[in-house]
Amino acid sequence: VGTALGPHGINIVEFTKTYNERTAAQAGSVIPAQITIFEDRSFTFVLKTPPAADLLRKAAGVEKGSATTGRDTVGRVTRAQVREIAQTKMADLNAADLEAASRVIEGTARSMGIEVVS
Repeated sequence: VGTALGPHGINIVEFTKTYNERTAAQAGSVIPAQITIFEDRSFTFVLKTPPAADLLRKAAGVEKGSATTGRDTVGRVTRAQVREIAQTKMADLNAADLEAASRVIEGTARSMGIEVVS
């Protein structure tokens, strides 16, 4: 964080404190943030949803994806779990509806070696 924000003159302690306060309920998850830095060195940030890969790993109960995608499967998720993840990610995905978002999440699962079952 320091190497990204320091050159812009942002108070790193203040940013970290604010970020930690806003993400306290989601402790243990990766929470991306989109930061806007103003000329007076003030800032705002918008929290995004956790990465789809992280949500899929948690749902499948695996540490990491497959090293040989397409040959080895490391876990399984149900279509209901995929749909739930798609609903969570809907705001951050470039998808028109829930079905399209579900297909995006299924593709991410396949690329990680996680099988989607009915």
